[in-house]
Amino acid sequence: MPDRLSDRPLDRLRRRVRTPRQKLAALLVTAAVVLGLGGYGVARLTTPEDRSCAAGVERPVGSEECVGVNGDGHDFGVGDLSGIAGAIGAENATLKPDEYVTVALLLPLTSTDGGMRVKVLHELRGAYAYQYRANHDSNDELPRIRLVLANTGKANAHWRATVDRLVAMKDSGDRLRAVSGVATSSAEVREAVAALTGAGIAVVGTTITADDIANSPGNERFPGLARVSPTNSDEARALAHFGRVDATKAILVQDTRSGDHYTDTLKAAFSAILKGIPHQPELFTSPPDPNEEGTTANTFRQITHLICDARPETVFFAGRHTQLRQFINALGARGCSDRPLTVLTGDEGSYLGADTKLDRNALKAKLTVRYASLAHPDAWTPAGGRRIPATGGSPEAYATFLKDIGRDPKQPVALADGQAIVAYDAMATAVHAIRQATPQGARRPSAEDVARQWPQVKASLRVWGASGWICLDNYGNPYNKAVPIVELAPDGSQRFVQIAWPEGHPPEASCLPPNRD
Repeated sequence: MPDRLSDRPLDRLRRRVRTPRQKLAALLVTAAVVLGLGGYGVARLTTPEDRSCAAGVERPVGSEECVGVNGDGHDFGVGDLSGIAGAIGAENATLKPDEYVTVALLLPLTSTDGGMRVKVLHELRGAYAYQYRANHDSNDELPRIRLVLANTGKANAHWRATVDRLVAMKDSGDRLRAVSGVATSSAEVREAVAALTGAGIAVVGTTITADDIANSPGNERFPGLARVSPTNSDEARALAHFGRVDATKAILVQDTRSGDHYTDTLKAAFSAILKGIPHQPELFTSPPDPNEEGTTANTFRQITHLICDARPETVFFAGRHTQLRQFINALGARGCSDRPLTVLTGDEGSYLGADTKLDRNALKAKLTVRYASLAHPDAWTPAGGRRIPATGGSPEAYATFLKDIGRDPKQPVALADGQAIVAYDAMATAVHAIRQATPQGARRPSAEDVARQWPQVKASLRVWGASGWICLDNYGNPYNKAVPIVELAPDGSQRFVQIAWPEGHPPEASCLPPNRD
């Protein structure tokens, strides 16, 4: 019988020495594992990251914003928009595929600026209110209206991708026939409007007021553009007629940052009405993004000393709302607060009512702040001691708006900033053009015919807007549009003062623009 102990070294040797067949098998197993892991790594490297947010919406490379176009209820990651986005999506879901055309709201939906976020929410509520009226309270007129939200991103940085998507929607089953919103007078918005109108798409601006984002005799860069808000020049003229300001007792404070079409055209408009002003303008330079605080508060502290030295009665301010707020705060601590001072500015003043950084005590230091608003809830509301103009607007049109905007009592809308009112009127103007352009017996118009409607929107074909009559000239600009003058009260509320007019008086009942070519 063999000795078992003597066999153990031999067994260990057998286990260490592999046969050629065993070596081959081990090699094949190792290769399979390595290739498998390598393939997994390659797959991980070559499979693109899913950056979609919703149908028609995705996160651009290098950004976490959801950018694009959607009408299914997507809120673009902004919780405050969930309710209204859902309401729009629910209304769109009721439409039959062959009975509607699409209108887009082009806005920076994911802006991080507090004032802009409030503005966007109010504009969406106003536009939806008129979409619902067009689809349910217009004698079953066709086409019905599908509303979609188009996000250009913070500071409109992603406007190109969103506009490209909108242009593609013109000749698709979406049947895009108009774009509204377009609410800031910036370089990005100007280029977006040029691209859309260049593609034959009608555009209705809500709160763009820059004179150079408009058509005029000999300068029709934006064929198919209409606006429901007056230009900065018209705002300045209305302010001048309202205040009867003595230019020799006025001073201009203006932003030197170039490329901002709102401030550039506003300071030009103020300069034009301030002939004979005794002092040079006081200057400040806002950051590249004027929504940022920057260091301008330091500059305004110095400017208040110079204003006290100059002893003006009125200050015309040409700048954006963040800098306006800083300026007002600085004026509250001026050394000459024993002397009354009035600040007059453009419609950027409408942001201040919701600005938590505004020092309300500054408004108690013999300081009056008034601005040219685009709309106000009291402008066409009868009240004791206040006369409603016989032309230029109507209490009935405003009452219709109140009915429409108040359909959902669970979501009341603040109206003092005028944003919901103007967005409602812009949507009304877009729907007016779409249905006027629809041939008798047809279900929808061509995009080109919609863009050609603006010269006919006047006289008996005017839009009876909640903000006032919308009578367009041959270049798509509102003629002698009502300009509510609003005062910022010490409690931060926005108090209506009176309606002013670019022409110095309300329009004639005919509402036919004069020949100025």
